[in-house]
Formats: sequence, C-alpha cells, structure tokens
Amino acid sequence: MSVIRKIFIYSVLFFTLGLIGYISFAYYVPYSEGVRSGELIKISNKGYLVKTWEGEISQGISGAQIFKFSVEGKDQDIINKLKEYQGMYVKVDYIERYRTFFWWGDTRYFITKVQKENSPHFNFNSNQNEIE
Repeated sequence: MSVIRKIFIYSVLFFTLGLIGYISFAYYVPYSEGVRSGELIKISNKGYLVKTWEGEISQGISGAQIFKFSVEGKDQDIINKLKEYQGMYVKVDYIERYRTFFWWGDTRYFITKVQKENSPHFNFNSNQNEIE
C-alpha cells in the first residue's frame, strides 16, 4: 500500500470519527437544563425537506418575551400534549444544546416534559367555576 493511500485512508477515518464525535457531543451533552412557564401560543410542524416541531411560549402579559423551542419528532407524547394545551398556561422542562442541526430543529432549546399550570395572572376557582 502506498504512502499516499495510507494518508488518505487515515485522513478519511480521522475526519469521520471527528464528525461522529462532534455530533454525539452536541446531541448528548446539554449546555443547560431548565424550566420555563408561560402561555403556549404556537406549536407547528414546519420545514421543506425535513419537518421539525417548533413552538413558542409567551412569558409576559404583553407577549414581549417569547421563548422559542423545538421538540424532537420521536417525542410524540410531548407533541400531543402541546397540541392539547395550545392557548393554555404551561410549564416545560427543557435542555439547551451547544448546537443544533437542521434535522433536529430550529432552536437549541428542546422540550423534555410539559405540564399544564394555573396562570399566575388569573385566580380561577374551580369550585365556583368563575374567575375571582
């Protein structure tokens, strides 16, 4: 085997392993984890070639602070809950990744859990079925 061929094979192998390592690091090692809450104002499946689930939560009364997030397609339970809770006040757990790729989503924030919450802006008394 010639020296040039060995260099080429080792270069391709090194590049491939580096790429696999980089993508694995970006996917499995979170930059941060947290919880946010607000009114769920958008959940949509968008994209031209690769469809991704994207959403937005309004974190203020005026809607001035918007939290944009993505949901992995494999998390169908979370997607269904987000569709059900559209327009309601929700609390979401998320991870922030160092980087995202077009086939994962548009944002670096990925929802891992969602639950419906009571809005802090309105005190709803369920026994009387009215807003106090």
